[in-house]
Amino acid sequence: MNLEHLKALVAVVDEGTFEAAADLLRITPSAVSQRIKALEASVGQVLVRRRLPCTATDAGALLLRMARQVQVLEAETAAALGSGVNARAHLPVAINADSLATWFVPVLHQAAQWEDTTIDLHVEDQGFSSQLLREGDVMGAVTSDPVPVSGCRVELLGSMRYIPVAAPGLRRRFSASGRVDWAAMPVLKFNTKDTLQQQLLTAKNVLQLPPTHLVPSSQGFLAAVTAGLGWGMIPELQLTDELADGALVRLDDTAYQDVALYWQAWTLDSERLNRVTAAVRSAAKNQLRPGESGEATGPSRAGYRRQK
Repeated sequence: MNLEHLKALVAVVDEGTFEAAADLLRITPSAVSQRIKALEASVGQVLVRRRLPCTATDAGALLLRMARQVQVLEAETAAALGSGVNARAHLPVAINADSLATWFVPVLHQAAQWEDTTIDLHVEDQGFSSQLLREGDVMGAVTSDPVPVSGCRVELLGSMRYIPVAAPGLRRRFSASGRVDWAAMPVLKFNTKDTLQQQLLTAKNVLQLPPTHLVPSSQGFLAAVTAGLGWGMIPELQLTDELADGALVRLDDTAYQDVALYWQAWTLDSERLNRVTAAVRSAAKNQLRPGESGEATGPSRAGYRRQK
């Protein structure tokens, strides 16, 4: 397997087209096509689906994983030999949006000091990020999946707690005799995958979804709840002063959900990947709740979780 052919595979999948890959590699699209065809001929299987964007086949995903590992090890070996001190290794990582907006920020501060590494963040739901590992798109992932992907190691980071909150004015409008009218009060969703609020409503015996607003941004989600657009499940870590200063109020003091988060990364003896793992572990230890969630600890807990 020619190293230049593997680099072409990574470029085509990352850039999405043969033309964009050619620009990245500073060769012609025809040369990229020839390298991919040569790689496919060497393994006897189709590796790239020729569509927009180009994607790796199952066989291509296996080679994509190897190609990324080879690139990292190549950069580290060149640096150790003194012939590639300025070479930067490319490390793609999957992270869910709420983590990126909260406890993961210190990792970015550390990464800013790494002159030999570029970080490529893929924002994906914690329930789906492990799939990116399987497909070779990322080398590490924050995930809710405790089962290690083949060729990966996994460790528990801790858990994020979500609580139902709303603007005080919204709660007053949809409350009577101190009881929240869950069936009528507008609600927010992060995206179509987000079932966290629906799970709580089901626990409240609300079968029909109230007026629902879609806000696909962690910061925007909090801003929309604060503005009174609707109520939502917000990470406790994201609520810095809103509850203390009265900008937001809890809708149910006993309802919450702890989401266990794990770090999965390739079992690759790479100084750069180990460095990312150490940074993630440190940030999680300082901010996430220890231990694994699972059993209900409150009478209103219903096992709901935001997926995004």
